[in-house]
Amino acid sequence: MQRSKPGEHHSMASVGQCALAEEQLRVLEENFTKVTKHPDQVTLVLIAAEAGLTEEETAKWFRMRNAQWRQAEGLPAELGSVKD
Repeated sequence: MQRSKPGEHHSMASVGQCALAEEQLRVLEENFTKVTKHPDQVTLVLIAAEAGLTEEETAKWFRMRNAQWRQAEGLPAELGSVKD
């Protein structure tokens, strides 16, 4: 795996054992930052279709990305009483 340069953001570059393409990551990150951190079922289906991933892969990516985001914000890794 390549080392990231300061300022580069290569978060969640894979789902399970499957590496994601740059365009898939762009779609996922864009939806995470601009649309929602917690997509409902309909939104999840639309994001999965746009990224060319399964709903399960997309849901897993969002779970992992949310944990990473919460950790960066100094919040518990698991969603609890704090609403993000």
